[in-house]
Amino acid sequence: MMADKPRRRIVAVGSGKGGVGKSTVSANLAVALARLGRKVGLVDADIYGPSQPRLLGTEGKRPEAREKQLIPVPSAFGVGVLSMGNLIEPGKAIAWRGPMAGSALGQLVDADWGAAEILVVDLPPGTGDVQLTMLQKHKPAGAVIVSTPQDLALIDATRAMQLFDVGQVPVIGLVENMAGYVCPHCGEVSDPFGRGGAEAEAARLGHAFLGRIPLDLAIRQASDAGIPPAAGDGPQAEAFLALARRVATWLDNS
Repeated sequence: MMADKPRRRIVAVGSGKGGVGKSTVSANLAVALARLGRKVGLVDADIYGPSQPRLLGTEGKRPEAREKQLIPVPSAFGVGVLSMGNLIEPGKAIAWRGPMAGSALGQLVDADWGAAEILVVDLPPGTGDVQLTMLQKHKPAGAVIVSTPQDLALIDATRAMQLFDVGQVPVIGLVENMAGYVCPHCGEVSDPFGRGGAEAEAARLGHAFLGRIPLDLAIRQASDAGIPPAAGDGPQAEAFLALARRVATWLDNS
């Protein structure tokens, strides 16, 4: 009976601060891993600001329960998802203290994930109660850190990496999001947030650099429409697929 249970591994996706596109990267990493043939589930651990239902097009769908375990909401992209956004009324604020948020996280992670071998966990920004609960009770196999290139975001990303280091959770690597903007009219490439900062910081701290995700209007439009770019074709999808390949290789070799 034990042999029939999948070896499920958690990949935590974190950031030191909000607004760096961590949830978008989490959703697209999960979809890209599924496209690579992995069985993937997605946990929206951002209890107070859940966004995965919008990103995966599952708004208005409530999870069912079996024997006190939640059953993930299926998406159209081969990834089941659990989020507080599927459990509360749209637009309702969640005013919970830390222990309640930690308990909610446990119910999401310990749900009936079926055959899923990888759980991508979209953590809230920062280094608070939910992150500590994840480290202490659920022990991720590794962590992906998301940052934008500018120094202000990198300072906080460094704090997030230090938290995982202290918790003895390996940092798989750092992703530089919103890196480079191609003008749709003239094709000129500019870097509103700078370029290369995340790669340099990863090298300084001895962590891998997992790649760049461009600042692209198509990514924003597809995300708002609940259609992850990783599910399609083109350079946006390839950027996320390249990230997924690196994460999958790390998991296979660790």
